[in-house]
Amino acid sequence: MPRYFKVKTIIITVTLLLGMILMVAYFKEPQSAFPTDYFTNTDLKYIYVNREKEENSITPDQESLPPKCEPNMDARKVWNFSSLSDQIQDFLYYRHCRNFPIILDLPYKCGRPNKPIDIFLLLVIKSPPKNYEQREVLRKTWAKERSHNGKRIQTIFISGTDGYGYDTERLNKLLALEHKQHGDILQWDFRESFFNLTLKQILFLEWMNRRCPHARFLLNGDDDVFAHTDNMVEYLQSLEDNNGTKHLFTGQVIENAGPIRWPQSKYFVPLQVYDGNSYPAYCGGAGYLMSGYTASVIYEKSKSVEILPIDDVYMGMCFDAAKLKPTTHMGVSTLGWYIPSRTVDKYHPCFLKEVLVIHKFSPASLYILWHEVHNPKIKCGVQWLKSLF
Repeated sequence: MPRYFKVKTIIITVTLLLGMILMVAYFKEPQSAFPTDYFTNTDLKYIYVNREKEENSITPDQESLPPKCEPNMDARKVWNFSSLSDQIQDFLYYRHCRNFPIILDLPYKCGRPNKPIDIFLLLVIKSPPKNYEQREVLRKTWAKERSHNGKRIQTIFISGTDGYGYDTERLNKLLALEHKQHGDILQWDFRESFFNLTLKQILFLEWMNRRCPHARFLLNGDDDVFAHTDNMVEYLQSLEDNNGTKHLFTGQVIENAGPIRWPQSKYFVPLQVYDGNSYPAYCGGAGYLMSGYTASVIYEKSKSVEILPIDDVYMGMCFDAAKLKPTTHMGVSTLGWYIPSRTVDKYHPCFLKEVLVIHKFSPASLYILWHEVHNPKIKCGVQWLKSLF
């Protein structure tokens, strides 16, 4: 019996000591008094930058690693601040921030300073870390890097960080593996959210200004659109006297729109964020085309135009400030498309053979449609239309 109680006492003592050690470790963790959604994985940033340095000798230069942006505590003085959602409060705390550390860089994607690559069409695709399946399908379909009609097409996926704790670490490792294999990922150390899409656009435009100023045209779009990039090249080649050095911003133009004040809406913008009654004309953000010249103008204007969380509206505000206008292209539909017949398959490839951008599709649908659209045995035209009726 005495031996039993001695063993039991030792077990209890060890358990208590372990518990105390875990409690001390937990409470020694730094606790932030402010929202932290914008800043995660600072340590991982250096891990991945150093890994790239060792494996590929490609690392961001020092200007790619700006100091951490601190919250603006004056945001609390905004009228009725406490009534706003956490997401909107977070946005207001960090609205002034324009620079974030880059986790995964592509310093030579567009060539070297003394030897740039002549990129005709740069595909800039917004893709959260978790959307691996979308990226893989796009790499095999419309976002595959290649030449068409003798013009070079290059691809970049732009991303922030996602998830929490170990999930974030795993997703960052996923992007790092894709970055190493495909060389098409740009990632910054800010939190992925709908309200941070504008920030993502600004960060990319700053990167482009430094790393890829010679790209002639850009497709800026989501990772769930069908983009007929062959048609885009042919359309851009048809433009008279514009090789990317003049203004072009085309897509599905949205006019006479204004801020949505209904709090339950995804697009809710309270008066504390934007007190205007209307937005300037803009192109739906799921996909639009612009010239390299227009991209540089928008970047310069973004330095003085206050950030709005709705990214496509913000782009419209920037080129409105520059006295530029968007144009409508009938081949772009960012709000879906309507086929006036229940007996017709809206996913028939003939409906998509002449388009530029249609939103939106699952990865499986994109994969199938891309191959069907390029099937030489598919016959479209008048005879096909007649067969529908």
